Amino acid sequence: MTRLAVVGGGRMGEALVAGALRSGVSASQLRVVEASPDRAAFLLDRYGVSTTGLDEGVVRAETVVIAVKPGDVATVLADAGPLLAEDAVLVSVAAGVTLSTLEALLPGGTAVVRAMPNTPALVGKGMTALSLGTAANGGQMRRVTELFSAVGEVVEVPEAWMDAVTAVSGSGPAYLFYLVEAMVDGAVRLGLPREVARQLSVQTVRGAGEMLTVTGDHPVQLREAVSSPGGTTVAAIGELEEGAVRAHVARAMAAAARRSAELGTPRAPAPDNDRGRS
Repeated sequence: MTRLAVVGGGRMGEALVAGALRSGVSASQLRVVEASPDRAAFLLDRYGVSTTGLDEGVVRAETVVIAVKPGDVATVLADAGPLLAEDAVLVSVAAGVTLSTLEALLPGGTAVVRAMPNTPALVGKGMTALSLGTAANGGQMRRVTELFSAVGEVVEVPEAWMDAVTAVSGSGPAYLFYLVEAMVDGAVRLGLPREVARQLSVQTVRGAGEMLTVTGDHPVQLREAVSSPGGTTVAAIGELEEGAVRAHVARAMAAAARRSAELGTPRAPAPDNDRGRS
């Protein structure tokens, strides 16, 4: 049996391959299905993992991760579903695509897990939420948990929370990148060289995140500890409150959750007009 097959060798597929290798899975136990020759060459050069076609990639794999765009899920599963081993578990990382949709696209009784990881998985600092399908058992869930634990932290949630999870952690890294971008631009306007501004901003965000993790304190406590009465931080926070930044963040997250729900119905596979012809 192949330990892991990843359909889609993009950034998330790459992160899972790297994590599996770090956890002790050998390159010979991995298969990646990737159509782009350039991407396939990169994966082979960087990780020693060869890419293959869908038929060879999925057959006899214990865990199959579908890491394609939501709109392509139905087409991929139409071809991959009949190839799955009897005890295989299929994991989808496609935003918005529900367990019921996945199960309807697959042969009856297929074990399915829905996952929402995020891009820090690329550096081993990801956050992944998992929801268990109706046919998946505890052993299969443990396999999936181990896979994503190799690239960060994992939490199991009810599927009803998944759109909110997408808005928080799935899209969340982009919010922080946007904030850092704004901090760097602001520092440059204050007269700092851009590279110095970048170093200051990036390390500040990194250190603040570590403080949240290590201390376990509420963000309000940590913010207030920096905010001396009448000081610089109070002046800055006052401007953020005046601009309703907190409300805008909530609105942005609501928009992300709505979009996740909208992505929940993948395109039906295109008909094959050549099937059945002699």
